[in-house]
Amino acid sequence: MHRAAWLAKSSGAKLELMVCYYNEYLSGDRLFDSPSLEKARGELISGQSKHLEELAEPFRKDDIVVTTSAIWDHPLHEGIVRHAVATGTDIVFKDTHHHSAVSRALLTNTDWNLIRTCPVPLWLVKHYALADEPAFMAAIDPMNQHDKPAALDDEILQVSKTLAEATGGQVHAFHSYDPRIAVATATANAYIPVSLPFDEIEQQMHEDHQKRFNEITSFHGVPEDNAHLVAGMTHEELPAIAEKLKADVVVMGAVARNRWKRLFIGATAERTLEQLPCDLLIVKPDWFQTPVELEKHEAA
Repeated sequence: MHRAAWLAKSSGAKLELMVCYYNEYLSGDRLFDSPSLEKARGELISGQSKHLEELAEPFRKDDIVVTTSAIWDHPLHEGIVRHAVATGTDIVFKDTHHHSAVSRALLTNTDWNLIRTCPVPLWLVKHYALADEPAFMAAIDPMNQHDKPAALDDEILQVSKTLAEATGGQVHAFHSYDPRIAVATATANAYIPVSLPFDEIEQQMHEDHQKRFNEITSFHGVPEDNAHLVAGMTHEELPAIAEKLKADVVVMGAVARNRWKRLFIGATAERTLEQLPCDLLIVKPDWFQTPVELEKHEAA
């Protein structure tokens, strides 16, 4: 809530505080619905609305335009998506939780379902204060190794720049490649001699990735010192550099596209997201349409 208010204050945006509530024993689904159940639902939602209004007041006194919405809907992620689409929301903020032993995020089923289905940028927040000049780390894949649409990299960088400009922050760009892939591909070809110079293969791979990485970061005006091309596995290198640079938010399109143009979360992305030591901002490709049924929402 405070993270969303901070961005609203910085950018001049409007803020909405929203609660999505549901209780199967009051839903009327198990038994025939009745006026008493309807009344109970109304009282619960009214109580939630009152609480949201109390939370909103301090932000209104800080000159932020705040509205509140308490809705009866389920599952939780679908209720959030339906409301976000219906209200024309630009970005959704949701909390994540720390693991008790390490600093990684412990993403819930609702988090993962929102990553898969929320059509607008999704900001997953950890419980810590951002720097006065926050660092936004744009994780891109200019080689489109995971069949990720190229335009998504531009969207990731554009979102990062917009947020940095609004909050007085800075943009870093990150891309990693695994040189073992090139070596494995080469050795799999029968015509490659045993004495193949692996260092030359790795060097060629580095140059190919460097060229594409430089093209997109230069186009978006990312300073050379803020452009980080790393050899290694993404789920290891991205959390490490985010920690080293004290990144406040990692912006990434944690999605891939298969032949049916549906989004799924790959194993690499899952391992990466939960290891990051900072906030996560998930961006979707522009062709994405949520699989959530948008007409299901009903007010109490």
